[in-house]
Amino acid sequence: MPAQPDDDELLLIQQSGVVLRAGLLSLSSGTGSYRVKETMRRIAAALGIDRHHAQVTLTEITSTSHRGRSFRTEVAEVHGVGVNASRIAALEELATRVGSADRPVGIPELTAALDVIEREPPRYGAVLNGLWAGLACAAFAFLIGGGPFEVVAALAGGWAGQIARRLLLSRHGNQFGATTVAAATACATYLLAVEAGRLVGEPVAAHQAGYVAAVLFLIPGFPLVTAGLDLAKLDLSAGVARLVYAALIAVSAGLAVWAVALVLGLSPDPLPGPDLPPAALVPLQAAASFVGVAGFALMFNGTARMAAAAGTIGMIANLLRLELIRVDLPPQAAAAVAALLVGLLAAVAGPWLRVPRITLTVPAVLVMVPGVLLYRAIFAVSEGDAGAAVGTIAQAALVTMALPIGLAVSRMLTDRRWAFDR
Repeated sequence: MPAQPDDDELLLIQQSGVVLRAGLLSLSSGTGSYRVKETMRRIAAALGIDRHHAQVTLTEITSTSHRGRSFRTEVAEVHGVGVNASRIAALEELATRVGSADRPVGIPELTAALDVIEREPPRYGAVLNGLWAGLACAAFAFLIGGGPFEVVAALAGGWAGQIARRLLLSRHGNQFGATTVAAATACATYLLAVEAGRLVGEPVAAHQAGYVAAVLFLIPGFPLVTAGLDLAKLDLSAGVARLVYAALIAVSAGLAVWAVALVLGLSPDPLPGPDLPPAALVPLQAAASFVGVAGFALMFNGTARMAAAAGTIGMIANLLRLELIRVDLPPQAAAAVAALLVGLLAAVAGPWLRVPRITLTVPAVLVMVPGVLLYRAIFAVSEGDAGAAVGTIAQAALVTMALPIGLAVSRMLTDRRWAFDR
């Protein structure tokens, strides 16, 4: 007969379960594997566990807790990948609080705290969450050269697309299928909004090329950035998995955009941009950068404080990036410098506001992700234009890789645990 565990082993089993639950909540909130491990380590130490080790991938955790001669290994997975900035912040606050306690924390206390965090409903309903996505897309539309019609149409498209995605995911729809439907909905809504311009005598063809702006809320920013940070920590299993997931999300959205373009005979051509003097253009770019970043932060279920801080950081960094590009610095170099600035500013603002740095850095760099280039690359591949596809993919990849590199360097400059292996 199998031996029955003694009281000490039963206690370790219960403690290990609490640690694993905290890790699963953190992982399902979209944070990087390094943060998941740190959260689990702090809670394990607060419970009195001697040593804790975790192997974290995109959807799975292997957790081993040691105390004395006993150990407990458990494996679990999450069934959905999403982003919840408020939950990331709540788990960070809990881990910090119990980690600084001057006494061991009891299992009932931690279980009750995790219950509260898990049961916390989304801050914004589907309609309001969609509005934040629409505002981010409208800001993108202006930053990529759109005028008033493109901005309004992108707001409508992003709003409708995010509502469609939110409703499908709330019913446990397949993530890639939900992304495809959301992209098609956003494009169709954008084009309907542009078509409505006929009512005021506006030529429709002049504004159709901006339809790509309406799907930029589908940029997989959190997995792209956390993949780069995980790779910087040599966590290859998590980093590669996140990178593949982000690529599949981008392809799912891109193919839907291409299908709409094929049916309607559209092409994601560059927009001409507003003909404004620098004295008027720069303030508008600053406002668009702030709104775009804040919109993403709120779409990720962030608080108003997170959105305001991320928007301010993103606005400053993006204006620097645009200015560097104007003086002929390569776009990837400008993106790396701007991301470095984002990381340094977040290192100051995060502790001051008591929010995790990742809830500020990811929205702040999303406005710099070359989403339009990614969709143009997929369009070129689908059209069989190999030359344009290779060039566009290379340009988009260089800028995209530069962002997590800049953030990783900022972490190395401000966090000893990132600068040294031991």
